[in-house]
Amino acid sequence: MHLLRFSKTSFGALGLGLLLASVLLVGSSRAELAGHGGFVKGVAVSPNGQKAVSASFDYSVKLWDLEAQREIRSFDDHEGAVNAVTFLPDGRRVLSASDDGTLRLWDVESGKQLHVFEGHAGKVASVAVSPDGRMAASAGWDHTIRLWDLEGLGPLTTLKGHKNNVNAVAFSPDGTRLLSGGYDTKLKLWSVPDGRPLLSLEGHDFAVTGVAFLPDGVRAVSVSVDETLRVWDLEQERELAELRGHEGPLIGVAVSPDGRYAASGGVDQTVNLWNLEEGRFQQAFYGHTAPIWALAFAPNGRTVLSAGSDYVVRVWDLVDGGEVAVDGQVKAQPAANYPLPEPRNEQDARGAKLFRKCAVCHTITRDGGNRAGPTLYGVFGRRAGTVQDYNYSPALSHSEVIWTEETISRLFEIGPQDYTPGSKMPLQQMPSDQDRADLIAYLKYITKSRD
Repeated sequence: MHLLRFSKTSFGALGLGLLLASVLLVGSSRAELAGHGGFVKGVAVSPNGQKAVSASFDYSVKLWDLEAQREIRSFDDHEGAVNAVTFLPDGRRVLSASDDGTLRLWDVESGKQLHVFEGHAGKVASVAVSPDGRMAASAGWDHTIRLWDLEGLGPLTTLKGHKNNVNAVAFSPDGTRLLSGGYDTKLKLWSVPDGRPLLSLEGHDFAVTGVAFLPDGVRAVSVSVDETLRVWDLEQERELAELRGHEGPLIGVAVSPDGRYAASGGVDQTVNLWNLEEGRFQQAFYGHTAPIWALAFAPNGRTVLSAGSDYVVRVWDLVDGGEVAVDGQVKAQPAANYPLPEPRNEQDARGAKLFRKCAVCHTITRDGGNRAGPTLYGVFGRRAGTVQDYNYSPALSHSEVIWTEETISRLFEIGPQDYTPGSKMPLQQMPSDQDRADLIAYLKYITKSRD
């Protein structure tokens, strides 16, 4: 595992208040799995990859035909917001966790509620099922983790050790250990057979919001309100990597079936894909219009689902780099809602495709105004940090960089975290010389004066 650590940035005293405020930023939807009446807080894919389930603030769990991207049925017996949901290994049952303090077991085929697990004295934030399907674990805001017998349908053990609300739990691949994360910033590893605490890991600066094991059972990942994804070696009890690239708290994380990648999401509405073998950012996916709460990989390892406060679940193809439409085709990343000049040649066409991600944050005309990033009109020859009425970070406000073909190429070659450290620009890298040349040629064409 390659060791990577970006310099820390100040998060301030926003904490989880920012999460709660951000979930109100609901926008228009163009996602495939739409039907919930509230923000979607949990998502999971069936073992055969054919179905998905989602959990929502609207008190419901929905079952989806993933290929057709249509709702099959809704499970509506919870008496509070549903925060997490997962399939059992047989694919025939689903387990959900709710603000009402319960876990509920559902029959996928009939939609019948099979059992209600009661015991938590408050909100249940996360749920996980052991690999053999015989046991479940739940994380509660009563500061406890509880283990449940899915065969005998009763309680097993209560694990106490976190000093505050517990946000996340995950079973190891062999089912003998359990990893948890909480508001107290700690990750704790437990022995499942006897409920014994094995170790406690520190490193995050704020609440841990998500955890997941890698397939080897030795390594794990966690995400936090401190804006980081961290990779851990549980045998050596040490942090392997601290990965930064999001702007704002992280809430959800998932690991690909082969352990090569992790996907993360949070308040900045972006799904980031991380290459865990190389310890680096891989790709970003844009489309959500509100914070992302949860992610799940499909068994094929190529598809990842993200659940958001925009009331929908989005389906992403990690190879082709876009949303998967109903016909199985991959839609482009969100394009600009303003007209772009037609490509003049094949190089422009390639550059235009690459520019789609830029267009989410930047306009290109004199009167286009600023978005999440400043307008790119007249960018070539302009000193960084000088567009009027844009709130630059201090790193760019005092920059001596002049934007040229060479400096823009270098920005995307090594990434803004190294070229303009401390700036607000999302982590983006373009290692291909040809891709950078195509993008820059198109940028020069579309950002020049047309008056």
